[in-house]
Amino acid sequence: MSHPKQLIDKKELVNLVKYSAQHIARLEKAGSFPQRIRLGQNRVAWLLSEIEEWIDERLQRREA
Repeated sequence: MSHPKQLIDKKELVNLVKYSAQHIARLEKAGSFPQRIRLGQNRVAWLLSEIEEWIDERLQRREA
């Protein structure tokens, strides 16, 4: 977690996790993905550290 407060936008998120924006929204709604942060009326972002933790959890499952 080298970036505890760094925010990434939807484009960066989709590039990082390789899921569509629609699939990410479904995972968020199901509680299976870090929640977005509303920055303004038409702007959202995610904490990079939470996304990295989410990825790390998947890596741990694979290695288990």
